[in-house]
Amino acid sequence: MMDLDAVVSLRAIATEGSVARAAALLGYTPSAVSQQVKRLERETGVGLLERAGRGVVLTAAATRLVVASTPVLADLERIRADIQSLSDGPDALVGEIRLAAFSTVVRGLMIPVLSELRQRHPELRLPLRESEPWETIALVASGQRDLGIVHRWGGVALAMPDHLVETPLFTDVADVILPRGHRLADREVLRPEDLADEPWVATFDSTICRQWLRRLFDGVSGAPRIVHESMEFENHLALARAGLAVALVPRLGRGDLGDDVVAIPTAGPASTRDVLAVHRRTQADSPALRAVLDEVARRGADLSRR
Repeated sequence: MMDLDAVVSLRAIATEGSVARAAALLGYTPSAVSQQVKRLERETGVGLLERAGRGVVLTAAATRLVVASTPVLADLERIRADIQSLSDGPDALVGEIRLAAFSTVVRGLMIPVLSELRQRHPELRLPLRESEPWETIALVASGQRDLGIVHRWGGVALAMPDHLVETPLFTDVADVILPRGHRLADREVLRPEDLADEPWVATFDSTICRQWLRRLFDGVSGAPRIVHESMEFENHLALARAGLAVALVPRLGRGDLGDDVVAIPTAGPASTRDVLAVHRRTQADSPALRAVLDEVARRGADLSRR
């Protein structure tokens, strides 16, 4: 019988592009993943990986195996959900739901969710990985994560495969953070034109947050003028406190700003983002996934009322 764990490892290599990244994703060593693939090659009698520079690529046979295994693994997922639905009740939840979420929702939502669920379902394992929204969607779509929390900013595209289910949670708002002594600090609302000449701190160019900031300045020539880059919003706040930059920082997971800076909303919908959960349709009947999703939705509703 074909080793299903080895098939999952091969799928991870296809998604991640390397043995090392697949191993990090799955929680194995690269050597363990390589051994799984070699064992699968012995079982199937065909080569599955080929060297390409310093990395590897899937052979045609491996690609066919990954594609063909998708419905099989989906069927197994449905069977697992059916078996779990026969448990004695909500207090009997066991197993594992693998989670992925973006950084601010980890702080602002997922940590309280995990704490609550650990108290209610101590036998339910909930490993969490931080990832950008498009990476989260890929992880959930490929079966490497079970539930993802993502955000969609204004007109920034976020492709969603057909076999994923979206659950809207709440809308988050980002404010412009300014030093309290800034010339614009007494405004109630800021327009992009007001901020066109300001030095900005932003996340890296490949992130949705960076795209969000650029979208705020659509139609404003030469803006935003990005001087500093950091992936940590705490660093954005520190730079603003020092008077070195202004920042666009979401309220989710932001915490108390203190007295040194002010947070001012912007005009229009460009500084809002929709937060949603995604999971595979094949897991819709899983009591464990439903328990996690219900708690995420409950706490998300609380956030939306603040």
